[in-house]
Amino acid sequence: MGRSKKDTQKVYSLRITEYALQNLSEITGYIAFINHEPLNAIRVGDEIFKTIDRIHFNPTYFPECQDIPTTNKIYRKAICLTWLIIYKIKPLEIVILGIIHQHRRPSNIKKIRRLK
Repeated sequence: MGRSKKDTQKVYSLRITEYALQNLSEITGYIAFINHEPLNAIRVGDEIFKTIDRIHFNPTYFPECQDIPTTNKIYRKAICLTWLIIYKIKPLEIVILGIIHQHRRPSNIKKIRRLK
């Protein structure tokens, strides 16, 4: 038995913006150097990258980002520990726009929309 066309998943490329990489660096740096917990910083970084892998393989699994509403639901958010990973689904690409703490104001999330 072969697979039907509906069973095949769409393959996306993954791009992480400089802003998202800077966010990740700030998060792990704060945990490692300010909180003096370097092993916890490594664990948090690993969990964030595991969540990014899950986004890459199934981007529509995570809910739409309610702070950036669109009709075609291209902006989504994945929750990892206490951080939100905001990403955009394009026709052939997934773009990780930013990684921010869940308790940030919605206006900070809306700013991420302008990133390319």
